[in-house]
Amino acid sequence: MQQTLNVVITGASAGLGRAIAHEFGRAGARVGLVSRDLSALDATAAEVERLGGRAATYAADVSDDHAVEAAAASFEERLGPVDIWVNNAMVSVFSPVKEMEAAEFRRVTEVNYLGYVHGTLAALRRMLPRNRGRIIQVGSALAVRSIPLQSAYCAAKHAIVGFTDSLRCELYHDNSAVKAIVVHMPAMNTPQFTWVKSRLPNLPQPVPPIYAPEVGARVIVHAAFTSSPRREYWVGGSTVKAIVGQKLFPGLLDFYLGKTGYKAQQREEPDSPDRPNNVWHHVPTELGAHGPFDPISRPFSLEAQVSKHRGWFVFWCGLAGAALCARKLLAR
Repeated sequence: MQQTLNVVITGASAGLGRAIAHEFGRAGARVGLVSRDLSALDATAAEVERLGGRAATYAADVSDDHAVEAAAASFEERLGPVDIWVNNAMVSVFSPVKEMEAAEFRRVTEVNYLGYVHGTLAALRRMLPRNRGRIIQVGSALAVRSIPLQSAYCAAKHAIVGFTDSLRCELYHDNSAVKAIVVHMPAMNTPQFTWVKSRLPNLPQPVPPIYAPEVGARVIVHAAFTSSPRREYWVGGSTVKAIVGQKLFPGLLDFYLGKTGYKAQQREEPDSPDRPNNVWHHVPTELGAHGPFDPISRPFSLEAQVSKHRGWFVFWCGLAGAALCARKLLAR
């Protein structure tokens, strides 16, 4: 029987964060939900409880370290000691670098990078004295291989990886049982592409292939419950290709993405410069975990299953290889 976990999720009002909340609800967890949109948080909380979990909400902007600390204290009082902290909140701006404003870089960094730092610090203050707990950072293929038009987002995701690598070293030095885990996500069908700030002529979209948010959410829950979590998980074939490709031929990817990356991130429909965006303030919405790409999103990732169960995969591949060699030897 799985233990009942106390979980905190930032960016839990929509998209991947909401899908993660659903999966923890199905597992019977007690879930603390953080975002700027209290109305959407309340809707998420109701869904978590219908699925079998227990939920509490706290409206906060993760760029405010005092607000994040207050949320952590509130959840511990209402739900109990935090076992799992999932950093997920994000904003983004689709724009060429030459058209970006310094304030936009600052805001994306404050939410996407410093928001993770604030959440991690709040979690460590509680987990280190107990010598237990897991901090799960929602990463991205773009944390390893940047693409055009999302420079602020890509830079923040890179920073999260560097920060988490440093933290892991210190946890090993201190012989701490607290774990820091990064789950790198592919393009996902979330509502962010309906409210992201953009200077592109057409409506933005994730670079295909696009996966359902539940694909990534299930890996997060696996990392929370498994007895021996990996330091990193790669979700989706596109994530694997991006990470491996960056290691092998980064210059070729610069050229390829320069030629294809603009069109791949735009739909056929024109965008409006007056469309609301959530960079500075949340956009009220009734959208849940999914965005507008359900017809083309993938509900399953073989690569995610391999990433979760790499030990068994290597074992069975080795066994199959040994059997094939034995068969060839016997046939001689």
